[in-house]
Amino acid sequence: MSNLDRKPAPTTCGGEAATGPVRDLLTGREVRLGESTMVRRLLPNLGRRMVGAWCFVDHYGPDDIADGPGMQVPPHPHMGLQTVSWLHQGEVLHRDSLGSLQTVRPYELGLMTSGRAIAHSEESPHSHARYLHGAQLWVALPDADRHTGPMFEHHPDLPVLAAPGLRATVILGTLDDATSPGTTHTPIVGADLALTEGTSLRLPLVRDFEYAVLAMTGRVDVDGVPVEPGSMLYLGCGRPDLPLRAHTDGSVLLLGGEPFEERIVMWWNFIGRTGEEIHRAREDWTTGTRFGDVHGYAGPRLPAPELPAAPLKARGRER
Repeated sequence: MSNLDRKPAPTTCGGEAATGPVRDLLTGREVRLGESTMVRRLLPNLGRRMVGAWCFVDHYGPDDIADGPGMQVPPHPHMGLQTVSWLHQGEVLHRDSLGSLQTVRPYELGLMTSGRAIAHSEESPHSHARYLHGAQLWVALPDADRHTGPMFEHHPDLPVLAAPGLRATVILGTLDDATSPGTTHTPIVGADLALTEGTSLRLPLVRDFEYAVLAMTGRVDVDGVPVEPGSMLYLGCGRPDLPLRAHTDGSVLLLGGEPFEERIVMWWNFIGRTGEEIHRAREDWTTGTRFGDVHGYAGPRLPAPELPAAPLKARGRER
């Protein structure tokens, strides 16, 4: 997934020192993705820029795309991060400069590790389902792994935890005793929690992790706070468990991890450690070097926006 903002501001990543249990409800700002998809951007958000290593969260749909092209994201570059594609409805066709060609379907994990450089495109197949609904997320790579070689993983079968009224699909990391096959580079968790109407439970958490919950469907209270679809509740650290109550059938995404301590620069589709790295990445994409080519997408690649006049500085979390 790309950040298609034509005038992206430098993002101050990280945040305040490790936060105890809180209930900070975040609403997304609408951002147009390509010509036909509108997303709600939850991270980065004013005052809250990361949750563990999760640094970018877009929620979209459900959109009726029966009479339209659906998602159309031209070839674009990434550096220093992982992208996570997660669908509840529809399909997304992934192409990348490694030669990967993969259709990602609901409740399957599409995980791309950009490492030092990769390019990809995402689109709804020509023949597609009526509705498109999902989330696109980024994970910042730690310094030790951010220059690794690029790779793409597709995991159609993910571990599922079941309890009365709950079906939890583990997207990344570990929840309870279930671990996703997706490659991770920091202590992290991502899980899709499907709850049936009337369910009330307490989900065990890791005290040292910070968490947030993104509402996907239905009406679910998270620690007593109603969270509407397309909004996200930041929960902080220090929680042994999380109260959930479903007033209707519904689902939420649980995102968490150890607070990310490194100072980083996030601009457009790049994550680096210095402004110079970002400048160099933009130049490499503009001149057609380093990121490779995406073959098969019916359209031109995405041009890089202009860099801001202000210097790009690394910032982050002090704990």
